[in-house]
Parts: sequence; structure tokens; C-alpha cells
Amino acid sequence: MEKLNLEALRQFDEANLPDLDVVVLGALELFSEIELPTINVSHCAHPIVLGSGNAEVTGRILFRDQDALYEDESSYRAKLDSARAGIENAIIISASGSKHAVEMARDLKERGLTVWLYTNNPEAPATEFVDLEHIKVFPRNREPYTYNTSTYMSMIMGKTGESPEMIHQFIHEHVAPVVPDNLASYDSFYFIIPPHLSGVREMLLTKFDELFGPRVSGRVFTFEQTKHAKTVVPSESELFVSFGEENNLFGKPEQRLHIPLPEQVGPAAMMAIGYWFVGQIQKQHPPYFKERIAAYMQEATELFGQELKPIVE
Repeated sequence: MEKLNLEALRQFDEANLPDLDVVVLGALELFSEIELPTINVSHCAHPIVLGSGNAEVTGRILFRDQDALYEDESSYRAKLDSARAGIENAIIISASGSKHAVEMARDLKERGLTVWLYTNNPEAPATEFVDLEHIKVFPRNREPYTYNTSTYMSMIMGKTGESPEMIHQFIHEHVAPVVPDNLASYDSFYFIIPPHLSGVREMLLTKFDELFGPRVSGRVFTFEQTKHAKTVVPSESELFVSFGEENNLFGKPEQRLHIPLPEQVGPAAMMAIGYWFVGQIQKQHPPYFKERIAAYMQEATELFGQELKPIVE
């Protein structure tokens, strides 16, 4: 496997930010040359799993087969206050291990819970409140702020054991050839994903929010969810993109696109292929994210009270 995307991620600067598809392929190239930490969640009975944004979604994927509670920085205190009995373990998922993760780790430790931290930052500030043997550090690439692709994908692959080489090859051989060159003619995209991969749904929605804001909208549902009044109001500029299963029901035939998925597809592959396709939308639309991210980072620095930059090293 050539590692051209991985090399690009090691060299880009603020004037030449990569699109999301490059970051996806670069993550798969990184994971193909290193051994990922494994995740075995059996050590935590009835845990509370905490994260912000896609970190919380990642937690739901990792602990899908566990009897767990899932909360974010805004809701976990009320949940613990009302359901404390039987909760002894808390898992914080945070790519940076900073911002809200620090406050949560401190509070959870003071409450007497056993705290675990899944992060991509070996120098995460939250490690101050977590025992060394309860910290798992996963690999990541340099990426633009908010992309968080190699970060959470490495955690998911650490749980599922999916092959980065297979996913990389599948994208090149089966997905890239079917992408049309008229994506810029659509200002709305409706993704239909397999029901057993619905955990990836919020991750895809978040990417639309981060990269396009109100300029390009994204909706993500399964086929069964789509049957329930999601197509009452049609639009000529909405493209229905079905992943894995052909869509012969929703949208006009000329507004349908089918993206194949590998057999026995797992959440890491769905994340990679979905993100990669969002990267194609990004390439064919104006560079909304790239034009605004520097100014946003100044706002975010003031908001969080710590220096945040457009590139996460």
C-alpha cells in the first residue's frame, strides 16, 4: 500500500488544509503500519461512558454490547446523582484528554469511581486524575481541528479488529469509481445506512455540521427510519445516498446514488467510507470550512480558555 495520504498529513500547513477524504485514507495508512491497542470492555461492569460530541458516539459503539450508561459533560452529574447504586466504573473518551475531560475526571475521582481514560494524547491533562494502568493511548495523525478521524477510528478498530488495508483497498476499487462529478449541484444529502451500523449515524451528521454548517445539509437514517415521514417534503436538490443496500424507494431515480459496502461491514468501515464520501462532497463544494476555521479557532480559544489551533498535532 502506498502511503501518499499519510505523507501529506505529515506535511500540510494552515494554508493548505487537506479535505476529509485525504484524512480518512491517511488514517488507514497509519493503522496499516502499526499495531493498535486492543479494547476489551469486559473489565467494566455496568459503567458510565462519558464523552463530548463524537467521543460520546464512539463510546456507544465501543460499549454497544455492554449494560452501560452514556452521558456527556452536561448530563452525567444528574445521572450519577439519580442512579449511583451499582455504578463503580467510569470511562472517559476524549481525543485530546483536555477541556471537559479534565473536569469530568476530577469530579468522578472525587466521587470514588474507578476512572478509565481512552485518549489520543499521551500528555492529556486529564491523566492527572486517572491511574496509569487505566489509561489507554491510541495513535493519531496530524489533522485539521474537528476532523477527529484517526482519533476515534483507531479506538473503534481497537475494539472490532477490522482491517485498515481491506477498507483502504475497498474505497479505491469499489467506492471511488461510482462517485459522480455533479455533487456540487446538490445542497442536501440523505444518507441511508445499514441498521446495525446506526451508531455511526451521529458521527456522519456531525461532519456535515462541522464542514458545511447551514450551507450543505445532511440527513442520516436507516431504511426503516426513512419510512417514517422523512420524505414528506421533497427537494430537487437533495441526493439520496444508500450505503450497502440499493435504494429503490426514496427520491426520484435520478436523485439516487448507491455506495457499496464490504461484506461483514463493521463500524470502522462505515465510518471510513461515509467520511470519505463526505470528503468528496467537500471537494466539489466551496471550501467553507477552510475559509472559516482560522477565525473560528480564535473564538474557540476564548470559549474554552486555552489556546486551540487549526491543526491538531
